Formats: sequence, structure tokens, C-alpha cells
Amino acid sequence: MRVVLLGSTGYHPNELRHTACIMLPQHGIVLDAGTGMFRVGEYLASRELDIFLTHAHLDHVFGLSFLFDVLHGHSVERVTVHAEAAKLRAVREHLLSELLFPVPLPCQYRELTGEVPLCEGGVLRHFPLKHPGGAVGFRLDWPGHSLAYVTDTTAEPNADYIAAIRGVDLLIHECYFADEHQEQAVLTGHSHTTPVAQVARAAAVGRLVLVHMNPLHDVGDPIRLEVARAIFPATDLGYDRMELEF
Repeated sequence: MRVVLLGSTGYHPNELRHTACIMLPQHGIVLDAGTGMFRVGEYLASRELDIFLTHAHLDHVFGLSFLFDVLHGHSVERVTVHAEAAKLRAVREHLLSELLFPVPLPCQYRELTGEVPLCEGGVLRHFPLKHPGGAVGFRLDWPGHSLAYVTDTTAEPNADYIAAIRGVDLLIHECYFADEHQEQAVLTGHSHTTPVAQVARAAAVGRLVLVHMNPLHDVGDPIRLEVARAIFPATDLGYDRMELEF
């Protein structure tokens, strides 16, 4: 199984990273549609495209407006945007308001309720996360392979969502701040280094990759990777166009 990080920062792009967008090219799956969405067309290898949104904050949905160029030159038969009902409504009424974006997107919209079947016998499940305005995380399972994506939440060693991600081969988790900014993390509904690594350890995941880092710090290691590795050694920093096997 192959996953590509097309956008690995939050809030706004910087010189190193675009905002949240993760893709499984062979399966036609995209998790979040931040500014990294403009790269989807380079990797698209399926006739159907399913875009799953964790929530409706702009750094996770703005890339929907890139769909016309993303699909250019591809024979895609169906595009579906999946999200909670309130989030879909916000995107359609505001981001895609006629005054802001006058042409309807070439896609359909589907409310996230229960499990979503995926190709090759896979299934996607979502679970609630604590974040201003509300967000969800995703777990994707196939026979012998599993992936979880958790972003825009405040990690805690005993977080409720640990049960939902337990034992996955790969956990992609936000880490917006280093530990010295713990108070800011709690204030904004984001995570800092130590509890993210503690979550990975408590959930007994195979590998942890950190994304959604603060774009103000456009350096190679803005969250002190060695701190996370001291708690959970199988931890790496995500970066744009990083390819992972799970």
C-alpha cells in the first residue's frame, strides 16, 4: 500500500510545505483537500476519486477549488467529496458561494455516516476529535494493511481516539507545535510533540509520521524529532511528496 503526502503543513503554505492533503494514488483516495491538492493530478491513477474531509477549516478544504485543473487530462468517471453534513454545508454555502467560485464543481457530495467501503475489500471508518468547530479522524483498513490519519486535535496520552487507531501499521498525526508551546497547542486545539508520541505508543501503532506542523517554522525539524523518538522510536517527520508504504 502506498500513500503520498501532498501537503504536510497547516494554516498556510510556506516555502517548504503546502497545507493538508494525503493521497493513496492507486485507490483514488484523498484525505483532506488543502493547498497540496493541486498535486493530485500528477498522481491520479484511478477512474474514481474519493475525497474525505476531516473538517471544513480552510487549510483542509481550499484545494477543492482546484478540481478542474486536477482532473484535466484524466478520464475520471466520478468524484465524491465525503464529510459530515454540517461541514459539507459550510463548504458549499461559503467556499463555493457563487460570489467566490461561480462554477459548480464536477463532483458529488456524500455525508459521512457509517463505514465507507473502499476498493480491494477495504473500509474507512471515522471517529470524533476534539477541535474548535469539530473534526473527525480516519482509519482505513484492508486485509493485512491499515492506516490512520489524525489531525487538528489536542493529543493526550489517554485520548478517546486511541481505541479507534489501535494497532494500525501507519499513523499520520498532526504535530503543530514543539513542547515549549504546549499552552498554545491547547488553546488552539492542536498537538505538541510529547503527547503525540505517547498516543502512538499507547495505540501500539507500527509507525508514526508527523504532519501539520506550524508553517511559521520553515526549518527541517520544527518540533524536535528526537523528543518524539525518545518515546516512540519509529517516528518520522512528514514532508511534501514523501511516499510511504504500509
